[in-house]
Amino acid sequence: MPDPNSASPRSARPRTRSKNPPTPPPTPDPAPGRPARPRDADARRADILAAARRAFARHAYADTTIAAIADDAGVSPALVMKYYGTKENLFTQVFTFDADATALFDAPLDRLARHMVLHLLATQRGQTRDPILRIAFSRHHLELGGQARANFRTQVIDALAARLPGPGAPLRAEMAIGVLLGLGALYATVQADRLTQLDPEEVADLYVPLLQPLLCGEAPTGR
Repeated sequence: MPDPNSASPRSARPRTRSKNPPTPPPTPDPAPGRPARPRDADARRADILAAARRAFARHAYADTTIAAIADDAGVSPALVMKYYGTKENLFTQVFTFDADATALFDAPLDRLARHMVLHLLATQRGQTRDPILRIAFSRHHLELGGQARANFRTQVIDALAARLPGPGAPLRAEMAIGVLLGLGALYATVQADRLTQLDPEEVADLYVPLLQPLLCGEAPTGR
């Protein structure tokens, strides 16, 4: 018969409690080839917008998904929706050119041609974001593409025309932006071997004589 004064098998084993909390599992490394994302909201917004620019440049609006944009930006789809609300709002942000035009035209008129060329070339070297070339992809987006082109005309071409002296400023602004778009296409699409081997200042030396007369009112303005 068991001794009633003896401890039971359960109580015979002393309970010990660790003084240290359990070690959490290690944080997984970022995906290979993808740098760790900054934690602040502004940087994440910028990451999302950059991913949306890439997506809308490659795919039609209907074929572009929030999930794909989120994956490229390294965030969750829910965060994309939190910041931008809908895919259409994100598209509108991508094809708004006010800030781009401000940077593109940020020089005195007598140096504006060189500044525009160098600013555009900087985008091709990853030194700044694309200022205007994404308008070339608006044709993929049907009805929304029309709104993108309307934004481009108002925010880029009309904004430049407002700065130009002399007669025919709207036409000259269109021609000047056409020269820039052609130069951008040579780098981004055609990848012209001889041109891309030149130093940016050398390219500017070649393009300033084409652009500066359009900006200063010295070029023919048509009938």
